[in-house]
Amino acid sequence: MIITKDTLIGEILNADQTTAPYFLEMGMHCLGCPSSTGESLAEACLVHGVPVQELIDKLNNHISK
Repeated sequence: MIITKDTLIGEILNADQTTAPYFLEMGMHCLGCPSSTGESLAEACLVHGVPVQELIDKLNNHISK
């Protein structure tokens, strides 16, 4: 899986639940909320004031291991 700004949070978590700490580290604490799993990474980062590319890089690096 290659994560982009358009990838849904739910898709990322379903593919690899060990990515959850990266969301929590960036202040995204509502991972279980129904609306959050349907948000794209870009939408969630915008709402939480998180640099989207930084999170994309961390997640892709983690998943590629």
